[in-house]
Amino acid sequence: MTTDLTVRTAVLDDAPGIARVHIQAWRECYAHLLPAASLAGLEQGPREARWRKIIAAATSDIWVACHGTDIVGWASAGTGRDDDGPRPRELQGIYVLASHYGSGAGQLLLDAAVGGSGAYLWIAEDNPRAFAFYTRNRFIPDGATGSHELAGTPVRILRMVR
Repeated sequence: MTTDLTVRTAVLDDAPGIARVHIQAWRECYAHLLPAASLAGLEQGPREARWRKIIAAATSDIWVACHGTDIVGWASAGTGRDDDGPRPRELQGIYVLASHYGSGAGQLLLDAAVGGSGAYLWIAEDNPRAFAFYTRNRFIPDGATGSHELAGTPVRILRMVR
């Protein structure tokens, strides 16, 4: 575990760092799911603008994991977006740069986002690293599946609950 790793609530000025991590983490963890051209085409500007709107709207809670002053991960959570959500709180997203896998950043972000209480999340079915992480944190598949579009590509997803 990295000793100079901190997690804090995101502020508007974090949008560039969150967008950078969002793009890089997708390239690292979805290379087996998405076409290389789609991942290469992800752009900082639009992603940053989107994060500015999300942070300003304050409809989700957003945290950043920092190594020193550099953002190396982020998480967002809030009221469940599904009409039939099995828990009131949804972990909407969590990403950590591959260079910080095993550092404790993911765990710190998960703890900040949902603590030890009940929550649910959606993950790509073919995402063994994420599946193992959530299973270690007592999330289990509840049988709900679907499809979600990532960078223009439909991806099979499954819901996990604890």
